[in-house]
Amino acid sequence: MSSSYLFYFYDMNEPLAERIRPKTLEEYISQQHLVGESGSLTSQIKKGIIPSLIFWGPPGTGKTTLANIIAKESERPFYTLSAISSGVKDVREVIEKAKQSGGLFTSKNPILFIDEIHRFSKSQQDSLLGAVEKGWVTLIGATTENPSFEVIPALLSRCQVYVLNPFSKEDLENLLKRAIKTDDLLKSKRIKLVETEALLKLSGGDGRKLLNIFELLINSADGDTIEITNDMVLQKVQKNTVLYDKTGEQHYDIISAFIKSIRGSDPNGAVYWLARMIEGGEDVKFIARRMLIAASEDIGNANPTALVIATSTFQAVTTIGYPEARIILSQCATYLASSPKSNSSYAAIKLAQQKVKETGDLSVPLHIRNAPTKLMKDLGYGDGYAYAHDYESSFVAQEFLPKEVSGTTFYKPGNNPRENNLKEFLKKRWKEKYNF
Repeated sequence: MSSSYLFYFYDMNEPLAERIRPKTLEEYISQQHLVGESGSLTSQIKKGIIPSLIFWGPPGTGKTTLANIIAKESERPFYTLSAISSGVKDVREVIEKAKQSGGLFTSKNPILFIDEIHRFSKSQQDSLLGAVEKGWVTLIGATTENPSFEVIPALLSRCQVYVLNPFSKEDLENLLKRAIKTDDLLKSKRIKLVETEALLKLSGGDGRKLLNIFELLINSADGDTIEITNDMVLQKVQKNTVLYDKTGEQHYDIISAFIKSIRGSDPNGAVYWLARMIEGGEDVKFIARRMLIAASEDIGNANPTALVIATSTFQAVTTIGYPEARIILSQCATYLASSPKSNSSYAAIKLAQQKVKETGDLSVPLHIRNAPTKLMKDLGYGDGYAYAHDYESSFVAQEFLPKEVSGTTFYKPGNNPRENNLKEFLKKRWKEKYNF
């Protein structure tokens, strides 16, 4: 845990990214949709009226920097916590300090910045609620993960979510030029950017990574005259090339390969692509969520146990984390890949949704409407409804669809042992209605 006001020190031993970290909005590069001339945050920052915020975006896009700038521009005390190393006790301590630093229920209440807030447990996030709700602190959280999944609803409802985008090519080039122009160490050398394509590609839109690679190149070059070319970058960086970018195109390509291996019943392919994600540091919950979806979309009623195992896997890896979570993920992935496949339930909901879009809000048939009041009963709600359990085998044929779509078949069981049983069950009950 650490708490501090905004003080800046210049240390040549600091990484380049720290040395040239912007201190004002004017120095801040990128995210013009947030802090540009007509950005959604610009006027709020200038006025010092800051709501509790969550910055969601890939690594190296300026989340921490922007939080620092907001605190400085609004002249507020600034406290920081890292979700990696802080517990509930740390949260309570820093909230108590923030309360004592003044400005309760005013525009000058302290800012509490929590880096990687998605790593906070439910209890840690719960401990923030009171302070945010009562205005003791203005919370700014930073996350690389979707807040809808990683931040508890009660806290999320009290915060505005702002999305930070990966740096564009122009942003990255401007960042390099500003580093050359403003950093004392770089100013002492004659640096020429002859080619930047390889350098920008290796950064993956991550400003911090770009500056780290650039500093590595400068420090490893001989002499004070340095020309940056694609060949020079590739030669110097070599093994530092990104093998798995959690935020870039390869992220989506590999998860696609993983899911398609499961769908294609190849456990070897599934476990290989799983290993690629694990070695690349992919979030365990992201992998487990995708297997949850696959268990229903691609396996479904061909093996309902798959969804149970996938759900248990999600719960387990959420509790355990790496490195042991890899074993559980592997068990689930190989089980899903080895299961019979059916997308019948997935196809059914797609057909039903399409029919709803085509036909609109059709009336619920009177006999299956709820009738909790005398007026509703007098209007015919519930008339003619047959209670299934009053009949043999707990079944009696009756219509459950609006008359406009009566007889429509949405669910067609797949051709596999379990769904063949379901098919026979439905045909026996409904006879000609379910004539598959």
